[in-house]
Amino acid sequence: MNKLTLALLPTGIRKMERWSAEAGKNIFIKRDDQTGSEWSGNKIRKLEFVAKDALDKGCNLLITCGGIQSNHCRATVAVATYLGMKSAVLLRISETPQVEGNYFLDKLLGADVRFCNREEYSNHRAQIMQEMADGYARQGYRPYIIPEGASFGVGTQGYYYAMKEIAAQEEELGVTFDTVVVATGSGGTAAGLQLSNIINGYGKNVFGVCVCDDEAYFRKICLKCSKDCLPYLIKSGEISRDKAEKTAASLKEEDFSFIEGYVGRGYALSAPEELEHIKRLAQMEATVFDPVYTGKATFGMVNEMKRGGRLESARNILFIHTGGLYGLFPVSREFVF
Repeated sequence: MNKLTLALLPTGIRKMERWSAEAGKNIFIKRDDQTGSEWSGNKIRKLEFVAKDALDKGCNLLITCGGIQSNHCRATVAVATYLGMKSAVLLRISETPQVEGNYFLDKLLGADVRFCNREEYSNHRAQIMQEMADGYARQGYRPYIIPEGASFGVGTQGYYYAMKEIAAQEEELGVTFDTVVVATGSGGTAAGLQLSNIINGYGKNVFGVCVCDDEAYFRKICLKCSKDCLPYLIKSGEISRDKAEKTAASLKEEDFSFIEGYVGRGYALSAPEELEHIKRLAQMEATVFDPVYTGKATFGMVNEMKRGGRLESARNILFIHTGGLYGLFPVSREFVF
């Protein structure tokens, strides 16, 4: 694997005993929220590969984008600072933000910050980041642009190998997870998990819970991420060229599955019932989920299990806890106690 060693791996797996008893299913969580502190969460698995690629190309500046409370942006800034690189982030806002949560850490860790509105972010973020890169290049920097969530071929390797880590832990724990669930906001994590599931023949049902957009959108993203990942798996010796070519030819959008209907008020916007769910699980299992990703995803899990949705036949469910604790504090005033 052509990557850096930054995350605290392997992350642990814990059974949620009281939640399992309530649901009538075995629910486990993989603690990818404990991959580190400054770069906690799932993005560091991707950034280990991405930052190595940037260094190999002689770059000394990482540029990326996300919402004002982006876990990915905070992790990218932390990695850049740790490696002695400069960082710049393009953050989407709808009003002047408070300096808190992940945005506070972006500033604390030394990132240059540029804001844009939702329309600019949706339609022009790649162009704006390129303009940022061009400006830094004129100053003598060698910039490396990372797309939203590090969801592209290089970054997809992170969760390809995470699924292999899960398979090894199944043997240690003496349990087989028939279903793996993860919150999905940019697609690269779900893509890596399912690509590994297919290539290695694990036979699991992998579901992303949409926290924005929909299944049709994420299927396209995951297919592209997966196909773009294959050359890197060849280069590392993980798979043969013949295997990669056969996988690329057979992969289709329908290979990637998502659970819709739990975006709620919108991306990074919380409904009272979602916050109550986060509070209930915190008090049940001493495990804290965030309002943007894992809170919505586990809220979706609860409802899918109750109403006989896409998790009806699941028996041993592994939920990937992708982090996000810092993003919880800016909405603390919205909770009812």
